[in-house]
Amino acid sequence: YAAIIFIQGFVFLCVSARLHRHCCSKLQAACFVSQPHSYSLIAGQQHRSFRTSYDQFCSSSSQILERALWKYVKEGDKVSQFDSICEVQSDKASVTITSRYDGVIRKLYYDVDSIALVGKPLVDIETDGGQVKGPQEDVVETPAVSQEEHTHQEIKGLKTQATPAVRRLAMENNIKLSEVVGTGKDGRILKEDILNFIARQTGAILPPAPFQEIRPPPPAAAVPLAPAAKPKEKMTPPSVPTPAIPKPVFTGKDHTEPIKGFQKAMVKTMSAALKIPHFGYKDEVDLSQLVRLRSELKGLAESRGVKLSYMPFFIKAASLGLLHFPILNSSLDENCTNITYKAAHNIGLAMDTSQGLLVPNVKNVQMLSVFEIAVELNRLQTLGAAGQLGTADLTGGTFTVSNIGSIGGTYAKPVILPPEVAIGALGKIQVLPRFNHKGEVVKAHIMNVSWSADHRIIDGATMCRFSNLWRSYLENPASMVLDLK
Repeated sequence: YAAIIFIQGFVFLCVSARLHRHCCSKLQAACFVSQPHSYSLIAGQQHRSFRTSYDQFCSSSSQILERALWKYVKEGDKVSQFDSICEVQSDKASVTITSRYDGVIRKLYYDVDSIALVGKPLVDIETDGGQVKGPQEDVVETPAVSQEEHTHQEIKGLKTQATPAVRRLAMENNIKLSEVVGTGKDGRILKEDILNFIARQTGAILPPAPFQEIRPPPPAAAVPLAPAAKPKEKMTPPSVPTPAIPKPVFTGKDHTEPIKGFQKAMVKTMSAALKIPHFGYKDEVDLSQLVRLRSELKGLAESRGVKLSYMPFFIKAASLGLLHFPILNSSLDENCTNITYKAAHNIGLAMDTSQGLLVPNVKNVQMLSVFEIAVELNRLQTLGAAGQLGTADLTGGTFTVSNIGSIGGTYAKPVILPPEVAIGALGKIQVLPRFNHKGEVVKAHIMNVSWSADHRIIDGATMCRFSNLWRSYLENPASMVLDLK
């Protein structure tokens, strides 16, 4: 058998070739012939028929013309079904490509960190030749393994199962999944299984060595003692000279690396945002009543398996405000001649992840309750922490809020994400003294908010009125009930 894996956007074409019984299994120079539903390889007088199968990852990825290869196998490596072949990263998301065959990597078409073009092959996989019993097709036969060594690797045709995050962890530590015993459901390999395997092999997980080193200074020379004083003479404290400590020598070296993946997408987005004339507006919100309301609902939400933060209230209040000020939920075309008012409130949330700044969005907030928003936020935060946010979660936003207060700070100057026209940055909640309606000093939970709007179509009065309405919903959470749908 011979296998060639292609990349087409996020649609990966995997082709398996069934050779004739007496056909040599060695890869030969061949000509590729395309037909509507079949593919053929013709080499000399031998004919190799191909059947195709497809794995659909994303339907909107046809517009992406290239991928950056992050991880890659090596020529001569043996791979099994579901083993990671490589990891590709675009400006939208990162996806791990796994093998559908048991075989040996014979050719790599790209190097690590190189750009893979759409429609071009990634690797050649040579599989074991032989006869196939029965009428079944596309069944890959694997050598028998001893029960003591890999009883978990293949049981009645079932292959090793693991999530892309677990496969990536195993690949980074040069661990074959076939050597790890899975403790999850149906033998699925979990992250803990990989960590336990590493602990058994090495005894500990060592952190990476620091890139920059500072040479420690040599020990200071001993200071000679002052001579003994003469008898019956007044003792004077000896003058101890300050030892000269040599300055540490910095031995770090500069290094250059290409901008790729999500960082490359940020460069493009922020360069486009620089062309937008930003208008800023800042205010403070008294969240004392909302703090009490959340404390009452937090236990109920946890009993349903959902973590309830303040963000679902902030997002829902923004959606209620957008119903009164739809221009803040619009977009402006490149020629600045048409405004498109968005019907859906797809409100994005800026997240600080290990892959950089990502902005997934909650779809159709105008139709969701506060609890439903909390459920969706929990899902997005889990995927963001695991680096598994997909294109559908990262595109289609119409309005954005950034919770900069979760890290620290009170005010910010948020940058609009084109083609959106407004964004808000939320500061941390502080307990500060304020006057109540009786003129008494009381402690209040104060949060600062910073808005930025596209001043080409949004004036200051509109942004101010929207902010006042949004603030009124949060300062009086009971008023949100009147407008909830």
